[in-house]
Amino acid sequence: MSTTYLRSPAAGPVARPGPQASPGARLRRLAEAAFIPLLLFGASLLLRGIGFTVTVIDTDEGLYLVQAREWLRGGWPLVAVWDMHPIGAPAVYAAAIWLFGESIATIRMLGVTCVAAASWALYGLVRAAGGPRPVALAAGLLYVAHTVLLFGLASNTEVLFAPLVVSAMALGTRAAVRALEEGRGPGWRELVPTGLLVGCAFSIKPVVTPEGCLAFALLTFPALWRRVLPWRRFFGMAAAYAGLALLPTTLFGLAYLAQDDLREFLDGSFLAPLRYAEARLSLAEALQRVQVAVLVLLWPMLLAGVAVARWGWRPGREGRLARLALAWFGCGCVAIVGPGFFYPHYFLIWMPPLSILAALGAWRLARLARPRIAMALFVALVAVVAVEAWRQESTVRVGRGFGIWLPDPVAEVAKAVRARIRPGEAIFIANYHPVVYALTDAALPTRFVFPAHLTGGFTQVAEIDTDAEVRRILATRPRIVVVDRGWWSQLRPSAAAILTETLNRDYVLDTTVAEERGPVELWRPK
Repeated sequence: MSTTYLRSPAAGPVARPGPQASPGARLRRLAEAAFIPLLLFGASLLLRGIGFTVTVIDTDEGLYLVQAREWLRGGWPLVAVWDMHPIGAPAVYAAAIWLFGESIATIRMLGVTCVAAASWALYGLVRAAGGPRPVALAAGLLYVAHTVLLFGLASNTEVLFAPLVVSAMALGTRAAVRALEEGRGPGWRELVPTGLLVGCAFSIKPVVTPEGCLAFALLTFPALWRRVLPWRRFFGMAAAYAGLALLPTTLFGLAYLAQDDLREFLDGSFLAPLRYAEARLSLAEALQRVQVAVLVLLWPMLLAGVAVARWGWRPGREGRLARLALAWFGCGCVAIVGPGFFYPHYFLIWMPPLSILAALGAWRLARLARPRIAMALFVALVAVVAVEAWRQESTVRVGRGFGIWLPDPVAEVAKAVRARIRPGEAIFIANYHPVVYALTDAALPTRFVFPAHLTGGFTQVAEIDTDAEVRRILATRPRIVVVDRGWWSQLRPSAAAILTETLNRDYVLDTTVAEERGPVELWRPK
């Protein structure tokens, strides 16, 4: 049996107590520890600040906001407000609103905070893998910068679950490095938080499953390879990890069971997403959307190519980090393909591993220069690529002008509706942004508030007679019916016919609000 002693400058196996650190020294250490997260939070706030100028960046936000509002008033998601996603996103929205109040600014700050947290976890992952501090910081900053693209300014599911997934991957990476370099197997202290992080992410969107599997592989496979993890313990950990990953969803399910709403929970969380995935894009349409995403992310893609070419198959810490990021990118591809529709914000799943590879690529290019200027060149490369991402999105926002040079149409529609109803009166948004329900404090005429599910092209996911539901809503004579003529062509023909007939017979056009695509009409009962 061997004994390790803690030695001090004084002789003997037991160290004498050292002098207490001064308050100034403790304060300096605290400031040093806080520097990176504060820097990343500041970068997130600065680069994502352009998103505070408009009410709607992605329509999905409005649905989660309405779900959260109703939940805080006692109506649970999927029961009071239906959706084809699990309830994790409205749960996060509800927590943010409960803490900071119901506003668009709260939702934008939620996105800022999640992006900053994910970038900090990405920094920790790179450091855990043995990557240099500049590469770790560059990966975090590149992640922050590129989340403004592809509708990433919205606080969408990919933004919400990113800090959970990246933190789980960081824990897995630390365990993998320890197994490879120190010959130590994973413990329950790592398995439990990793499983719970993945479980919380799964309750937001099940597409995190491939990344969750990779996190478990990082925890255990290197230890199996080094023979420091017995197979029996591995299978026990696998069963425990699966249980932890399903625990948040299971607890939600039990809560719905307790109030006799389990059917709605299962339908919205699992069955509806499966129905949604049955109607997939054609191969040509999918390839087009992938090509657009690659072009939008061209500079980090090129830098990633440099990293893979240099370190893809080489030994050493850089090679290990590059291969980890490449495997992670592959899992992201599986997650993007799963739902089958390739919407732009799906590609945000690429961003954490792509940011690591891009930072490594910039590091490689900078090291080709003379040592005196290598660090300056590295900083310049990262800064230019980050600012270019922000420039792309800001140019679009400033060019459109809404919320900056021109009135925000969604805010103007909400203002017009508020002027025509009393709080708590029902309105019906036929084919416009559901966030107007929340902005006007209007009552909901239906639990199917997302137009694509009720009057648009995804009515198969709700598995109800949507035409009958539209007729039922109109028969209740909502105080205002909101119709977006610019999106009229997106209506299902049968729903368009019902709306046209009923509006012409029972309603009168009250006012219109100018929108980018055409007028938004507000109809009131005759």
